[in-house]
Amino acid sequence: MTVFAKNQEPLESLTNEHKHTLEFCARIRKGLHRNIETVRIRKYIDWFEKNYLGPHFELEEQYIFPVLGNNARVKKALANHRRIRRLLSCSCTDEKVLNLLEEELATYIRFEERTLYKEIRMAAGAEELSRMKQHHDSIDFSEDTWKDTFWV
Repeated sequence: MTVFAKNQEPLESLTNEHKHTLEFCARIRKGLHRNIETVRIRKYIDWFEKNYLGPHFELEEQYIFPVLGNNARVKKALANHRRIRRLLSCSCTDEKVLNLLEEELATYIRFEERTLYKEIRMAAGAEELSRMKQHHDSIDFSEDTWKDTFWV
């Protein structure tokens, strides 16, 4: 297995995206706490899912999780993806659903970071890590295009 410097490790950029996703969850939480119109929060959720979370999940499912095969942690991750996608697809503005989405997503990200990604780092070979990085680099994400900062 090739050893990468920390700033060059292919999974490091995915870990940074997880930090952005946890910030996304905090923004939902802040918006709900501040009684922001749930329609505004939902628009942000829909934008984030389309531009970031959807491509991130696809990358994980196609290029990251297969490193471990079909083990119990991968099955759990895929089940979490399905549950989160269902919450995202409802398009509702119910405060309880938005709160549940935020909680489920934050809990899931912590599972990936603390358990799943550690195992993937140990199992992945140089070729797999390189392929992960190549496909990750093809995702273009910038929060600069979202202007309604309701969480501020």
